Amino acid sequence: MKIGVFVFATEYSTDPAILAQRAEALGFASFWVPEHTVMPVHYRSRYPGSAGGKERDAHYARLLSRTFAGRPDSYDRILDPFVALARASAVTRRIELGTSICLVPEHNPLLLAKRVATLDACSGGRFVFGIGAGWLREEAELMGADFPRRWTQTADAVRAMQHLWTHEESSYAGRYYRFPALRSFPKPARKPHPPVLLGSMAARVFQRIVDWGDGWIPARVTVEEIAAGRAALNTLAERAGRDPQTLTIVAFGMPGEFRTAEELAALERAGADQVTIWLTQTEGDEALAEPEALAATLVS
Repeated sequence: MKIGVFVFATEYSTDPAILAQRAEALGFASFWVPEHTVMPVHYRSRYPGSAGGKERDAHYARLLSRTFAGRPDSYDRILDPFVALARASAVTRRIELGTSICLVPEHNPLLLAKRVATLDACSGGRFVFGIGAGWLREEAELMGADFPRRWTQTADAVRAMQHLWTHEESSYAGRYYRFPALRSFPKPARKPHPPVLLGSMAARVFQRIVDWGDGWIPARVTVEEIAAGRAALNTLAERAGRDPQTLTIVAFGMPGEFRTAEELAALERAGADQVTIWLTQTEGDEALAEPEALAATLVS
């Protein structure tokens, strides 16, 4: 079982280069950071991960308060993920570098394709493109997303980027994006392109993965939900003529979750290929000590 770490990288955090270098030295397989482009001062959207009953909502609130203790505005201070991971790539050699998640509808795919390809080329093929369509309507619409149809828009963007990454000359005509024949370089080091993993719990997520993705990053899920997801992916992949073994599941653990060997073993039996653990400490000596303590018990 591969084990990665997620850092809620903000302007308050220890430099992502230092954190990623420590994670690699400790044997972790991957290093992940989030994205929010802007945060509206006033919004009514509710984070979907908080749904699930009063008990689960209270648990989720406690986890986040632990992460943002003393820094309640951390959500507003998120670093650009590609700049953060570029810093990390410069001081590491083996660890994979992922977005968890990049909000695709908030980007022009021509620009985003180049950023992804540049990071993958400079890191020697270590980038993992974790993506989502966003939950914060007010942010998404400010950045040009068609929020009610954001997954349709995301699919259109990803298909356009996949063409840019894999052809010397590309043209595209989709529902949201169109461009004439052009050249886009560099190409990614990983072939055919970095894996596209969908961070979603939407009803159609498995069909989307089989149609145009490479895997799933479910957050706050149970072992049973992982097993059901693996079964659904296998069935749909076989119907579509895809090898189910090429579709990756990365279980994304919120703070305090997936931190024992028993939990990881259960997730692996259920069909997860990797687990990403959300670190609760991001500043100073504590940010370096937490992954060390985890590695001592979880990384072989």
